[in-house]
Amino acid sequence: MGRQTYRVPFGVEPAKRTTKGTLIFYDSFEHISDEQLERAAELAVARSFSQLVLYPLHEATVKRLTGETASAFYKRDDRVHEWRRDQQIMRNVTVENWDGKRKKYTPLEAALRFMDEKYPSPLFLYLTADNANRFSSFATFEEWIVKIRLVLDELPQRLHPRLTKFRHRWDTVGELLAKEKPEDQPDTRPRKH
Repeated sequence: MGRQTYRVPFGVEPAKRTTKGTLIFYDSFEHISDEQLERAAELAVARSFSQLVLYPLHEATVKRLTGETASAFYKRDDRVHEWRRDQQIMRNVTVENWDGKRKKYTPLEAALRFMDEKYPSPLFLYLTADNANRFSSFATFEEWIVKIRLVLDELPQRLHPRLTKFRHRWDTVGELLAKEKPEDQPDTRPRKH
């Protein structure tokens, strides 16, 4: 096989990646409104995530996680797919139906391992306030919180002690949208003339 040479002007640097990481919305999507989904997509665009992944949970997982019953997986999955098709906010939105394919209870740790292998890092897990408190009560929370970051839909009324301990590893949507991206901030360094 022949070799090919390329000529590149002196000083040319490779283009920077403008997008990075994956925002994973982990929920049953039973009570999630279109406005909440739009807010997640707006956050993904504002913070330059390469992908927004919607991860609907199987009924058995919802039952074990929350103690509530949920409608059939295919109904919630269809609704999320319909929203994905109709939305105009973000181009790269994926609906992950691995939980539905398994057709049984899937522990959050197994789902996180699966997503960690499949999607580009860093991973940001988007949770409702209730699910964030539930996740922080798991024994494996401290193992996972150092590998991923959390994005909370809103601030919980009562924070779990582990969420308080790891406050530097999570933000609310409002906090992230209020922050300016680093390239949007003015350069305040003194310049030489």
